[in-house]
Amino acid sequence: MLNTPWETGSALYRKLVVSALVVSGVGVLMVVFGAVGDSPLLMYIAAPVIVVGMCLHLGGMVVRARDARRRMKGTK
Repeated sequence: MLNTPWETGSALYRKLVVSALVVSGVGVLMVVFGAVGDSPLLMYIAAPVIVVGMCLHLGGMVVRARDARRRMKGTK
């Protein structure tokens, strides 16, 4: 069995990772559609959406580190 972050991560970690992927993906699609449709407003609105996705990703990293510390503390 592989010991991947997805397998060892908590439910909160998994939700944050999936949410980060979805939100970032929506932001990227907004940028692409804004560029194709020549809509600078849509591209400017997409920037904060991508930032929210990045923040969710960072939150997932924090939760993952917290879970790892708890696991290490429990094994000693």
